[in-house]
Amino acid sequence: MNAQRVYLYDTTLRDGAQTQGVTFSVNDKRRIAQELDRLGIDFIEGGWPGANRTDDAFFSEPPQLARSRLCAFGMTRRPGRSAANDPALQALFRSGAEGLTLVGKSSARHANGALGVSRDENLRMIQDSVAEAKRHARTVLFDAEHFFDGFKEDPDYALACLAAAFEAGADWLVLCDTNGGTLPHEVEAVVERVAARFPPERLGIHTHNDTDNAVANALAAVRAGCRQIQGTINGLGERCGNANLVSLIPTLVFKMGLDVGIPPERIRHLTHLSRFVDELLNRIPNRHAAYVGASAFAHKGGLHASAVLKDPSFYEHIDPAWVGNERDILISDQAGRSNLLRRFKEMGLSLEIGEAQVHEILETVKRREAAGFSYDGASASFELLVLQSLGQLPQYFELLKFRVIDERRYNAKGELVIVSEATVKLRVGASEVLVAEEGNGPVNAIDRALRQALSQIYPSLAQMRLVDYKVRILTPEAGTAAVTRVIIESEDDRGQVWQTVGVSGNIIAASYNALHDAIVWKLFRDGAVPPGA
Repeated sequence: MNAQRVYLYDTTLRDGAQTQGVTFSVNDKRRIAQELDRLGIDFIEGGWPGANRTDDAFFSEPPQLARSRLCAFGMTRRPGRSAANDPALQALFRSGAEGLTLVGKSSARHANGALGVSRDENLRMIQDSVAEAKRHARTVLFDAEHFFDGFKEDPDYALACLAAAFEAGADWLVLCDTNGGTLPHEVEAVVERVAARFPPERLGIHTHNDTDNAVANALAAVRAGCRQIQGTINGLGERCGNANLVSLIPTLVFKMGLDVGIPPERIRHLTHLSRFVDELLNRIPNRHAAYVGASAFAHKGGLHASAVLKDPSFYEHIDPAWVGNERDILISDQAGRSNLLRRFKEMGLSLEIGEAQVHEILETVKRREAAGFSYDGASASFELLVLQSLGQLPQYFELLKFRVIDERRYNAKGELVIVSEATVKLRVGASEVLVAEEGNGPVNAIDRALRQALSQIYPSLAQMRLVDYKVRILTPEAGTAAVTRVIIESEDDRGQVWQTVGVSGNIIAASYNALHDAIVWKLFRDGAVPPGA
């Protein structure tokens, strides 16, 4: 543990999952964890083992992390049980996580009123649980729930709760503003008092955004001595959300000159990460988000634009490239080329292209994104777009026509069911193929028909399956005639996972376009050769 470092702890996969309207699948959690690891977050809280099936499945097959340490979350033992025999703690210990985070009450009022235990029993619950956790994990964190409210009520007892965890061997004491009602000057004053009692390099801060001060409170805590910040991507979290790590990271590095363990070349990943999480959750990215929003470095003509043309620093507090963003004016071919080549590198593409081709690809991307396409959550479709623009994408098949029929009927058991049937007609090489397949809904029927038509020629498609399907209405004001965007996630038997996008005023057409890209990407990556080529 480096006393000069500020460590980052991400709780998107647990605290962020409490956001209204947000539900993570196991694959969602794995993909987000891998993106956080790629950035270089110190600790990733994967969830609460034993609390739900999704978290159990996540910890049963955790993602492989190169830079980050995976943590599991739980609570202190129940009253009347030993920590070694508490079922909830046992589930936590069996998770195999390197880090264990235990939440416990640090307010006498909450211990008495919420848990129904005495002040002394609450202290024993903290001490016993932390001591037992140290037997099972490399790192143990104690989240002191309601710490700031508890400190205002009874500072001696709040500090006694921290002491119980510290003496039991907790590596980190995390001060939680659970209700989000504390203001920055209060946070700074309280943390200063705590840092006078406990080593600052063992203190963390966990803030909520109920007064719109979560980021400010986290920064105030760092100023007063805390050396760990807990937060979420895009400020996800219950009620008004948590401290936003996407805002905190560049502020800590570029404004306060602090070391967060992430080199500049990886901080450029922030804009992609922010938009990736939103797209994965089917949320509209906030255009006005600090640092990473599409409008964060936008200049709308007049005096500002004129000045920015002379020197961007006149109206920009940092270079947008530092966080992977770009300004809305001054988009030269050179700036575009740099951005495009960075995206190629992220996708593992090695391409030599000229200025004219760069310009053409950029214009195509802008035109399609204006029409509703989004490539942050569908990198496979972006790769195909680039390859097609460069004339490097083989034509594996041509769709001649398709038809989808939904039929509501009674089955042989007398149950009322809806059956979808899709018919597709394709040209593959010199041959035409006509196939009809039933499925669980029109998209599944088209998917089955396409792969049935192609699998005899391209056998590897038999090992491909659709694992996620997301729809966003882009023009809700148009009612049933709205333009829709479909993002499909596919997987094969080798563990490859890829995402594709389709946009249309017809949801079936949008779904077909995304399915088409999914199949073509798989064939291209497998090195398939079209018949007669």
